[in-house]
Amino acid sequence: MIFITGDTHGDFERVDDLVFSVESAIDDVLIILGDAGINYFGEPDDRELKEHLMSLPITFLCIHGNHEIRPENISTYNEKGWRGGVVYSEADFPNLLFAKDGEIYSLEGRSCIAIGGAYSVDKDYRLLSGDDFWWPDEQPSEEIMQNVELRLEAEKWKVDIVLSHTCPYRYIPRHTFPPYIAQSTVDNSTEKWLDYIESRLTYDRWFCGHYHINENVDNIRFMYEEIIEL
Repeated sequence: MIFITGDTHGDFERVDDLVFSVESAIDDVLIILGDAGINYFGEPDDRELKEHLMSLPITFLCIHGNHEIRPENISTYNEKGWRGGVVYSEADFPNLLFAKDGEIYSLEGRSCIAIGGAYSVDKDYRLLSGDDFWWPDEQPSEEIMQNVELRLEAEKWKVDIVLSHTCPYRYIPRHTFPPYIAQSTVDNSTEKWLDYIESRLTYDRWFCGHYHINENVDNIRFMYEEIIEL
C-alpha cells in the first residue's frame, strides 16, 4: 500500500499509529510532503529519530521541504535507484528515502513526480533569534527547475500525480497567512514557477503540504496531519 501525509516536523506519533493499525510491511510506502524533520539538526542529533523510524515496518519517501537540510548536502547520503527514479538514502537507514527533485517514481502503476522546496516565512525570525536551522538552498535552484522542466518535456508534460511541498501560486491558501508576517517580504518565486508547471502539465492529482491544512481545491489536495491511501 502507498500512504501519503503532510508535514511531520519530527513528530511521528500518527505514523506509529498507522503502522500498528494497518499492520504495515516494509514494502508499504509512506510519502511525507516535505518538512519531515528527519534531517533537521544534523548528526548525531537526528540519529535517535532515524533509529526509531528504521524500526517501523514501512518505507518512507520524503519530499524536500523548507525546514530541513537537503540530503545531497549530507556526506552519509548516496543516490540509488528506486521504483524507476533516483532517491537519496543512508546505508544505516535504508527505509528512509528522500526524493530527488524532478525524479518520477512508479507507485502502484502511477507516475509520480517529486518537486520539493519552498520559502520559509519565518526566516527572519529564525535568523534574528540566532536559530542556525535555516538553509539558503531551501527553494529549488535554477538548475533544479531546469532539470524538472527537462524531465517533464521528456514525458510530454504528462504525469499522473505531482508530489510537492508548496503549491502553484494561484492556489496559495491565503486564509492561512499569519497576521504577523508581512506578505510583501515573502518570496513566492517557487509558487510562481509551479504555476507555470501546472499551466502546462496534464495530471490527475497534485498533493502538497507546507500550509498545515487539510483541504481540496480543484485537483490540488493540501495535506497536513491526515494520512490517506494514494
